[in-house]
Amino acid sequence: MRRTTIFLDPDTERDLQALARRDRRPVASLVREALAVYVVERKQQGLGLPAFTAIGASGQRDVAERHEEWLWKDLEPHDDAARRTPGKRAPARRSARSGSSFVGRRGSKR
Repeated sequence: MRRTTIFLDPDTERDLQALARRDRRPVASLVREALAVYVVERKQQGLGLPAFTAIGASGQRDVAERHEEWLWKDLEPHDDAARRTPGKRAPARRSARSGSSFVGRRGSKR
């Protein structure tokens, strides 16, 4: 077993000590028992269905066929002036110290 420290408000500590005296058991034993019950209950609550279950229950029967339309319906295309010409690369970066092209890892120029 591992040792741990917990902080209790005075009322909870008083009640816990009274239960320990009544049951003639150490406080640590009662705390371990209570925590074991709590952990089991929380695990059982956590085994429910994920939050996204039934997310597709839209009633639409053609979602698979129309998925592109659904995905892109509210998006607008980029401005053509902002696009680069296909196949054209950006110029190599220059190093501030040497004025030479930037050299990446393993000596290869980018």
